[in-house]
Amino acid sequence: MSELHVVFDNPVIPANTGNAIRMCAGVGAHLHLVEPLGFNFDDKHVRRAGLDYHDLAEVSLHADLDVCFDALPGRIFAFTTRSTTWHTEIDYRPGDALLFGTEPTGLPENHLAHPRITTEVRIPMLPARRSMNLSNSAAVAAYEAWRQLGFGGAR
Repeated sequence: MSELHVVFDNPVIPANTGNAIRMCAGVGAHLHLVEPLGFNFDDKHVRRAGLDYHDLAEVSLHADLDVCFDALPGRIFAFTTRSTTWHTEIDYRPGDALLFGTEPTGLPENHLAHPRITTEVRIPMLPARRSMNLSNSAAVAAYEAWRQLGFGGAR
C-alpha cells in the first residue's frame, strides 16, 4: 500500500493527469482519479505526458468522490486557494491524501465541506496570481509530504 495518495477530482486536461502519473510513479504515491474525467483515460495526451511510467504508477478510477474517499485510509487534505494554511504547516503521515479540484475552478464548496476533509490547505504564491497548474501543484505538495515521510525508497 502507498504511503501517500494524490486525488484529482474531475480532471479535464489530459496532460495534467499524464504528468501526475509520472510524478506519482516517482514518489511512490497512489493516484486516484474521480469521474467524470474531461477526457478518455486512454487519450494519447495522457499517454504522452506519462511517458512509460504508466506501468510504474498505481492509478485508480473512482465513480464519485464518496467511492474514492472510502478507498482512502488516512486523512484528506483539500488544496484550495481560499485556505490560509500553507501545505508546509501540515505534519504529514503515512496514508494521507492530497485532494485537488478540477482545472480551472478547483474544488467546489460541497466537496470542501465533506466530513472526510481533515483541513483545507494552500500552496503559497505571490499576490495577484490566480493559482498554479494542477500537475505542478500536486508535485509541490506530494514532494513536501514525501520529504516529511523521509523520502521512503529514494536513492
